[in-house]
Amino acid sequence: MTRPPEPSPGFLLMNIGRTIRTEVEAVLKERGTSLRHLSALGHLSREPGLSYSELGRRAGVTAQSMQATLHQLQDLGAVERRTLPGRGRTADLIVTEAGSALIAAGFQAIRQVEEKVLEPLDEEQRRALTALLLPVMAGRPGPRPQAAE
Repeated sequence: MTRPPEPSPGFLLMNIGRTIRTEVEAVLKERGTSLRHLSALGHLSREPGLSYSELGRRAGVTAQSMQATLHQLQDLGAVERRTLPGRGRTADLIVTEAGSALIAAGFQAIRQVEEKVLEPLDEEQRRALTALLLPVMAGRPGPRPQAAE
């Protein structure tokens, strides 16, 4: 009888990531938003005025898909357009107070799911896990890890 191979770190990280993403999406859906909304809000809060194309590139979606996401955020009062709409025009978009509240709620949802997923680990193990993962993330595309609050 052959033993199954030892699980690889990449396999474990993919599965944990998928679990966290699925659970965070479920919490956000209850609140009428999604990770795509949270991503767009996060990018715009750090760099107001980004184009649909640039926001789409950062999220890995088309400009048209990001435009639809931003229209949804406008309908929620989370994003305000400071320029007139028109084909080929750059949209000057900013995050409103409602958008900042959605960002805070989104990060609260992420922390809630993270707490549940990492529940088997004590604080020292969580710090060690973070210390191990930070160099893996260094130089990778995507959001920069932030210090815990």
